[in-house]
Amino acid sequence: MGRWRLPSLLLTHMARTHENCNFNLFSHLEHLQSLKSPLFDRCFFFNLRHFSAIPHRLCTELDSGSVDFHPNYGLADEDEEIGKIPVKAYFLSTSIDLKSMQAENLTHVVPPSSRSTKYIALRYSDFPSEISALGVHGNVSHCRYMVVFHYGSAVLFNIEDHEVENYLHIIRRHASGMLPEMRKDDYAIKEKPLLAEDMQGGPDYIVLKNLDTDSVRVIGSVLGQSMALDYFVSQVDCLVEEFAGINRAMEKTGTFTMDRTKLIQLVGKANSNLADVILKVGLFERSEIAWRDAKYAQIYEYLREEYEVAQRFGNLDFKLKFVEHNIHFLQEVIQNRRSDLLEWCIIFLLTIENVISVYEIVRDSTGVSLDLACRLGNF
Repeated sequence: MGRWRLPSLLLTHMARTHENCNFNLFSHLEHLQSLKSPLFDRCFFFNLRHFSAIPHRLCTELDSGSVDFHPNYGLADEDEEIGKIPVKAYFLSTSIDLKSMQAENLTHVVPPSSRSTKYIALRYSDFPSEISALGVHGNVSHCRYMVVFHYGSAVLFNIEDHEVENYLHIIRRHASGMLPEMRKDDYAIKEKPLLAEDMQGGPDYIVLKNLDTDSVRVIGSVLGQSMALDYFVSQVDCLVEEFAGINRAMEKTGTFTMDRTKLIQLVGKANSNLADVILKVGLFERSEIAWRDAKYAQIYEYLREEYEVAQRFGNLDFKLKFVEHNIHFLQEVIQNRRSDLLEWCIIFLLTIENVISVYEIVRDSTGVSLDLACRLGNF
């Protein structure tokens, strides 16, 4: 048993002190390599598992002096459901300058895996810079991810409530068109390394066999679109309510007082909302990551179904058609008003013209009569 004691103690010490990042990684590596123990190779690999919610566990040391090392180390005797990774989605503005944000946070930018320029992913790690430079970022308890979209959404991964404001402040410095009231939604991710499939749905969370940065991007894209869609639906709801008020007033009075300029503004607002949903948010643009890999496509389609993206857009389109119908009706009423006004103007002008004509006729007839009377008087 003695030949396993030293590596076990060293690994225990590393597991206890790695959160403070006070140990010297290279000295541990050189020392453990000098032991030429197969335990080092196996245990160290799992301790540096990238973006995982699996806790660090040491290999089981038996009193017999042998090590029980299962092929699924750390998983076979462990609860399949790892703790939830919190996900928070926000919609805080109508536009975010991704270029300036990327330039300011260049050290935290995750290299893109697609050609999309509509978002950037940022990673924040508790590991010191000299270790992060080696490409070691630790598990999910040491990494926080933030996916930011140019249309105003931001999705935060593994960030607690008391830390959220610090990360949102980073975004606000590059945002424009800030909303008076920020919109928020909560979600969660679980890892099940023993899951037979790549993913599985759950109430208010998704279960993944393995969580990586591409999964973060795909999940972030759907949640970001959902938050943006929720905002635009609320804008259209305001339009519907406004037209409903106009219709109620028309029901009581038989007329309405809206002028043509106000109506044109409502037309522009309705059209811009629809254009933003389709073009700016890219609601019907398929994720390039999901297009390449069926695993991510499954996650993408599940989340779109979970958040009822297609159904909500259908409701939005139906409301916009209601608005469009009311706009056409009111335009016709305003046009009829203008036609009536023009008709009255024409009638007024014709009346004036007739009065002038009668006056001229009377004047001419009076002049002729006076001239005839003068001639008759001379005789």
